[in-house]
Amino acid sequence: MSSSTPTFKVFSGTRTRDLAQRICDSLGCPLGNLNVEHFSDGEFSVSYEESIRGEYVFLVQSTFPSSDNLMELLLMIDAAKRASAYKIIAVIPYFGWARQDRKDKPRVSIGAKLIADMLGVAGVDRIITMDLHADQIQGFFNVPVDHLYGSTIFVPYIKSLKLNNMVIATPDVGGSKRAGSYAKHLNSPMALGYKTREKANVVSDMKIIGDVEDKNVIIVDDMVDTAGTLCKAANLIMDNGAKSVRAIVSHGVMSGSAIKNVTKSALSEIIFTDSIPFDCAICPKVKILSIADMFADTIQRVLEHKSISEMYLL
Repeated sequence: MSSSTPTFKVFSGTRTRDLAQRICDSLGCPLGNLNVEHFSDGEFSVSYEESIRGEYVFLVQSTFPSSDNLMELLLMIDAAKRASAYKIIAVIPYFGWARQDRKDKPRVSIGAKLIADMLGVAGVDRIITMDLHADQIQGFFNVPVDHLYGSTIFVPYIKSLKLNNMVIATPDVGGSKRAGSYAKHLNSPMALGYKTREKANVVSDMKIIGDVEDKNVIIVDDMVDTAGTLCKAANLIMDNGAKSVRAIVSHGVMSGSAIKNVTKSALSEIIFTDSIPFDCAICPKVKILSIADMFADTIQRVLEHKSISEMYLL
C-alpha cells in the first residue's frame, strides 16, 4: 500500500472467511476481528472487536444459501454504520437471489431488487460483485456497483489448455451474450443449447445448435445449481460427436444432486471460482480458480480512485 492510500480494514462473514483471508494476504493486511454470536433460538448478532471509526470498511460475504449469510451481511453493514465507519463497501463475490430479476409470471416478487433495497437501507455505500446473473441488476442499486468478470481468470486458464478445434458453448439462450464474448475473444465458433423447462431446476427437453463434431467444447455459464442443465448439455454435446467437453462456471452453488450429476456426466472437468466455498475432495472433476487477487486489486483501485474497467479482459 502506498502512503497516500486511505486507511481501511477488511472483515468477513462466517462462510466466506477463507476467501477473505486470501484477499487480505494479497493486499498485505490482516483480516479484521469480527465476532458473530449465536443464540439458542437461531438469532445471532455481530460485533466489531476493534475500532473502525473513520475507516473504509470492506465486508466480504457471498449471499449464497442459507439466508443466514445475507442476514449476517446486513447486520455487519448496520453495525459498521453505527460504529462510525467512513465508507462501507460490501464485497459480494456471489450475489444470491439474482435469478429473481424480473416478473416472469404473475404474482411473484423481484427478489434481486428487494435484496438491493435491503442492502441500501442497511447503509452500504458501494457494492463490489462478480458475474451477476443479469447485468441490469446493477440498476437496482442506488449506490455505485463495481461489476467484475470471471473471464479475467478463466481466459488465461482456457488458453493454458492449448485445445485444438475449440468451440465455446452455452447451455441456454440466456447465456448467449456471455458465451459470444468468450468466442469472439478466443476466435472460436459457438454452439447453443436450447432447452424447455417443466419447472424450476427441471429441464424437459434440450437440443444443441451448432457444429461440435470432433471439437473440444467449453461450456460457459455464470452459475451451476443442481447441474441438471449443464450436465444434460455436456452429455448431448458428446452424443453429437465432440472430442471432449468441460465447463467453466463463475459460481459453484452445487445444491441438491449436483455432485452426483457432475460425477456421472460426460464433463471431463468443471472449473469454478472460490466465490462460494467448495471442497474439491467430494467431486474430483471440480477445479477451483481463486478470485482473491482480482478482488484485492479492485479494492486497491477503489481506495486509490483508479479505473477498474481497464482490468477486464472481456
